[in-house]
Amino acid sequence: MTLSSDIPMSRSEQKKQQVLVAAIDLFCRQGFPHTSMDEVAKQAGVSKQTVYSHYGSKDDLFVAAIESKCVGHNLNADLLSDPSQPEATLTEFALQFGEMIVSPEAITVFKACVAQSESHPEVSRLFFEAGPQYMLAMLTKYLVSVEALGRYRFPQPHHCAVRLCLMLFGELKLRLELGLETESLLGEREQYIRGCAEMFLKAYRV
Repeated sequence: MTLSSDIPMSRSEQKKQQVLVAAIDLFCRQGFPHTSMDEVAKQAGVSKQTVYSHYGSKDDLFVAAIESKCVGHNLNADLLSDPSQPEATLTEFALQFGEMIVSPEAITVFKACVAQSESHPEVSRLFFEAGPQYMLAMLTKYLVSVEALGRYRFPQPHHCAVRLCLMLFGELKLRLELGLETESLLGEREQYIRGCAEMFLKAYRV
């Protein structure tokens, strides 16, 4: 449940948020294998016991960090809750998802996972389960609910969800991952994203 912004957080909730913010920063700068719970506690200004009271393990904390980025971009069940308006809903999903996947944090964590995939495959697994797999499952469920209303047909809805997400990567994500110039693409990013959503829906309209 999301707390209203005008309701102050309790002291425990504040500490939990401090831990999460510190963990995201350390995971992005140092990578998962090189970040310890002691460092997270120190940067968050809390005790190590407090870190473990909120997050039972470093794995749990990493998953929470990935999930928090999704929530921060409104990529949750609430966004994909109305199957009667797929045009507006999937366009908004595309805009939010398209923004998240090219954020500095997302690119940094993805590159770190790839670089450490052989020495620390468990990190890649955690990242995939908390991010891409979670997102695809949520989108697949939404496509099924849209199809039930009869205006669209999504054969193998999971594959359809994969297609949409990969379309949204675009050239920008590839260039960011390779450390190439991206300024020339930024002005056209929103137009590209909206075009992807429109093309996707047109392809599956009954």
